[in-house]
Amino acid sequence: MNTIFALATAQGRAGVSVIRISGSKAWEAASRVCGSLPAARTSGTRILRSSSGDVLDHGLVLPFQKPNSFTGEDVVEFHVHGSISVVQGLLRELSLNDDLRLAEPGEFTRRALENGKLDVSQVEGLSDLIDSETEAQRKQAMRVFSGALGDKVEHWRKSLIRAAALMEATIDFADEDVPVDVGPEVSDLLEQVGRDLTAEIEGSYVAERIRSGFEVALVGPPNAGKSTLLNRLAGREAAITSEIAGTTRDVIEVRMDLGGLPVTFLDTAGLRESDDKIEAIGVSRAVDRARAADLRVFLTDGDAPLLLAPLENDIVLQSKADLLTSSNAGISGKTGQGVDQLISLIQRKLTQKSAAAGLATHERHRMAMTRSLQGLNDAKRLVVQGPDVYDIASEELRDAIRSLETLVGRIDVESLLDEIFSSFCIGK
Repeated sequence: MNTIFALATAQGRAGVSVIRISGSKAWEAASRVCGSLPAARTSGTRILRSSSGDVLDHGLVLPFQKPNSFTGEDVVEFHVHGSISVVQGLLRELSLNDDLRLAEPGEFTRRALENGKLDVSQVEGLSDLIDSETEAQRKQAMRVFSGALGDKVEHWRKSLIRAAALMEATIDFADEDVPVDVGPEVSDLLEQVGRDLTAEIEGSYVAERIRSGFEVALVGPPNAGKSTLLNRLAGREAAITSEIAGTTRDVIEVRMDLGGLPVTFLDTAGLRESDDKIEAIGVSRAVDRARAADLRVFLTDGDAPLLLAPLENDIVLQSKADLLTSSNAGISGKTGQGVDQLISLIQRKLTQKSAAAGLATHERHRMAMTRSLQGLNDAKRLVVQGPDVYDIASEELRDAIRSLETLVGRIDVESLLDEIFSSFCIGK
């Protein structure tokens, strides 16, 4: 396998930049640049020189010996001054080495996967960690990257293998000293794994929302102050406001960090019956997005009927509180009255939703678990019919186990890898 190298930190000027080499020739190639290497897993300052002897930089050199590295291969990292010219000079020097080539996107992480340092779910967790913008996203990604999902899958897998082995022992060794009635233990194992899978599948919807962001729709009739409130929440003029009803025709989105949770506020078109075809399209889109949102904030304007009924957990507020006689009633995007209380209420409601988040964060995870649960349920229905159908039940369990193995990448994931790693930067 080729030895690869790449800039592992962001492009452009920085205080420090990191250039990483990985592969069987990593130590040899690094030695040509810096002379002697420090001992493995220790750092040392070295003068980095070109092949002609010119000094490229004074940098920190950190070698790792396989398999005790991120990729599982010999690795050397150069921590250099983050000058564009220094980085380009060192990369150019490494590219002159026939034993090295520039890494492809995600290739360092892909090698970590191929060398058993990570499973596929951990790779996805690392990708989510790199993309995380809020504290909730970081914590969730770290749980997956640390291997918690893989550990849970392995526990389920062992339980299903135990259940299948019990049934197959009854089939293959009926005349030997094996349990005659394994049904109760098998049923208990399947029941426990089934409960865990069901809970994880349900929690995956919330976990996916934490990863991609919750949506909160501002809903109400025209001129109810939705756009003004959105601008107040965003701290900028994100939406056009005017006294003309129907100004907002399309859904306007503003993404925010709300107490560590990623939240996208949606300013929707005013909900009313309209003969204007363009406005009617906007209203239809507003209704669709509002229904799909995680939470809706209804701004009421007098006694005007709502075209969309609030759900139990939604928030209903009297709009334009600055025009009301009671100073404590409702909300006003214009003056800011009630906005802090609304933010706190939204944060509290979304935090309650987040408490139900599972470890599975991607649609692919949910599909694999759903297929496994289906096989498990089919096996449960067969087990209660007795030993005569244990061979069929065992086959259903094997299908369930294979589905779990695809979740962590033990089998049948080659088609996923190119898509997964395409989102990584070159140096990762």
